[in-house]
Order: sequence, then structure tokens, then C-alpha cells
Amino acid sequence: QVQLVESGGGLVQAGGSLRLSCAASGLTFSNYRMGWFRQTPGKESLFVATINWSGRSTYYADSVKGRFTISRDNAKNTVYLQMNSLKPEDTAVYYCAARFGYSGSIYTQQDDYNYWGQGTQVTVSS
Repeated sequence: QVQLVESGGGLVQAGGSLRLSCAASGLTFSNYRMGWFRQTPGKESLFVATINWSGRSTYYADSVKGRFTISRDNAKNTVYLQMNSLKPEDTAVYYCAARFGYSGSIYTQQDDYNYWGQGTQVTVSS
């Protein structure tokens, strides 16, 4: 059974930093592209960042480019999202997602991903 478990969320002041982690089990992690999405109440889930199977290719939403960094450790079956210079508008539930395959295409839609975590709340106060 595939499980993705996010951690590292919390309350932080504007300008602060958080690092989210997503630990994967039940799959061969290095076979999967990983992504981060976020969602606020009443709104659709929005793409944040994605990283390919090897970690050598990343892509970000314009809203987080230059502030967030996605990375992965295939030996630990974990993907990370380092979030710096946080803003109140970054407040959301953050989800990690996994997509099987080695394609070099960029995948930014929810439906592109096969497995999802339960989410972790990030709240940025002004």
C-alpha cells in the first residue's frame, strides 16, 4: 500500500521559513516524479513545485519561484520543500504527490499524479 506522509507544517511569521518533508512508502521511490500542491478552503488545489525522479530537474509555480526549493533524497524515500521568505498568501494545506515514470515533461495538474498525501497545514501570520 502506497503511503505519502507530510510533516513540517506549522505557524510562522511573514518572512520566516519552514521545511516540509514527505516520506514515501510502498513504492519504488526513485521511479516516481514528485510534486507539491497547496489548497486553501473553497479553492482548487494549486501546483507549487515538481521534481523529476533523479532530482536533477525541477519546476516551480511563478508565485513561489526564488523563494521555495524542492529536493529529494532517494535513499531516504523523501521529498522536501524548503520555503523561505514566507508570505501570508502562502497559507494553505500543502500536499505531496507522486507520479510514476521518468518522463521529462512537466506535470502541474492534480490529475497528472497517481498518489497523494494527507496534507500538512502551513499558516503564515502577518
